[in-house]
Amino acid sequence: MRRNAVRLFLAVLVALAAVLTGTAAPAQAAVPESPAVTYTNPIAAQRADPHIFRHTDGYYYFTATVPEYDRIVLRRATTIQGLSTAQEVTVWTRHTSGIMGAHIWAPEIHFIDGKWYVYFAAGATDDVWAIRMYVLEGTGSNPLTATWTEKGQIRTTWESFSLDATTFTVGGVRYLAWAQRNPAEDNNTSLFIAKMANPWTISGTPAEISRPTLSWETVGYKVNEGPALVQHGDKVFMTYSASATDANYCLGLLTASATADLTAPASWTKSASPVFTSNAATSQYGPGHNSFTVSEDGKSDILVYHDRSYKDISGDPLNDPNRRTRVQKVYWKADGTPDFGVPVADGVTPQRFSSFNYADRFVRHWEYRARIEANVSPLADSQFREVAGLAGTGTVALESANFPGYYLRHKNFEVWLEKNEGTAAFASDASFYRRAGLADSAGVSYESYNYAGRYVRHYNYALYVQTPSTATDRGDATFYAQ
Repeated sequence: MRRNAVRLFLAVLVALAAVLTGTAAPAQAAVPESPAVTYTNPIAAQRADPHIFRHTDGYYYFTATVPEYDRIVLRRATTIQGLSTAQEVTVWTRHTSGIMGAHIWAPEIHFIDGKWYVYFAAGATDDVWAIRMYVLEGTGSNPLTATWTEKGQIRTTWESFSLDATTFTVGGVRYLAWAQRNPAEDNNTSLFIAKMANPWTISGTPAEISRPTLSWETVGYKVNEGPALVQHGDKVFMTYSASATDANYCLGLLTASATADLTAPASWTKSASPVFTSNAATSQYGPGHNSFTVSEDGKSDILVYHDRSYKDISGDPLNDPNRRTRVQKVYWKADGTPDFGVPVADGVTPQRFSSFNYADRFVRHWEYRARIEANVSPLADSQFREVAGLAGTGTVALESANFPGYYLRHKNFEVWLEKNEGTAAFASDASFYRRAGLADSAGVSYESYNYAGRYVRHYNYALYVQTPSTATDRGDATFYAQ
């Protein structure tokens, strides 16, 4: 007993000495399960209502509404970015008369039971607003060269305006969700869901799970449309688009348990506020009609959507051809709910940087001072674009996602977020050399351009540029990109 007590006492003395001399290694956070991904927006000009499907053959398949509203196009590439330059193929063209003859809208491509399916909406040549949902079936390994046949209209409760069909499986059950005009309601479209008997036929009575009643859902038009589903943990989240297709267009969110009866309206809870809206600071307007895909490493959920780079539109927004396809990473809060942040500026997409030794704390700006903090809100305060350094070749700069033109820079060796003033001093203070993480090569460290050997590090949760000399210092100067 006495021997054990002595050993414990000596161990405490050794640990205390390590702390006092700064040699103790910091606690290490786990390497993030969802590391950083970066893309360059936009992915495709003049392509609205985008849908990207990642198949088991290693390709991403992309389709979207074209401004002429007259055909269905497909692209494929092994990367999401590669879709921007991939060859585009027309796989189907509208009928010259009758149904499926006008307003070819919102195609989605899926692979079900060994065949390809494209879901889309179309009007008729004698009534372009008689919009209904239709399905194409493709046979062949590559949908760009497949043989396509028309499976006809998806029949629902009413013969009314209906569009934006999407399909997904939860718990082994395949569902169809869509938007449709309910003749009993004073609005344009509500959201419905039903199980599927086969890829072009629903089974049972469709359930209405959302109608446009909130102020942000009814600007210009009373609209709930464009449903898209993503599952995370034990919950499913259905985004949808609301209001007119101008700068008021935005995303709402429905939430349900993955084990619930998704055809029961009571299973779904609607968020009171929109989750993705126009942002003047980043020059993105009317973000909406999204889909979801996954990153190339399969570790990140990716939001795919369209918007415009300007607010004011002349005439009917449907006649404006400049909605473009964009992508950005979805982040997940500690409670398992999604955080979409803001529609980011054109160009390279931003990242977040978590602390090596405090897994839940991220670099963020707060009243322009840089620090690390948990549960950052708004999300964009903790997002930065790594761009070419202001001081020249070989350096990088960290630009704020929600304050474009503002960069992390050191001043009196403190790190602040400040607007680029265009001086040589600012360029030097805001430029860094990106290094392998000092405490973990899987991470990243940023060495000052104009003070060699000084790195960005946190101390008492605020950021400084200092010379790391201990294991603790090196841990404080190491971050994981997410």
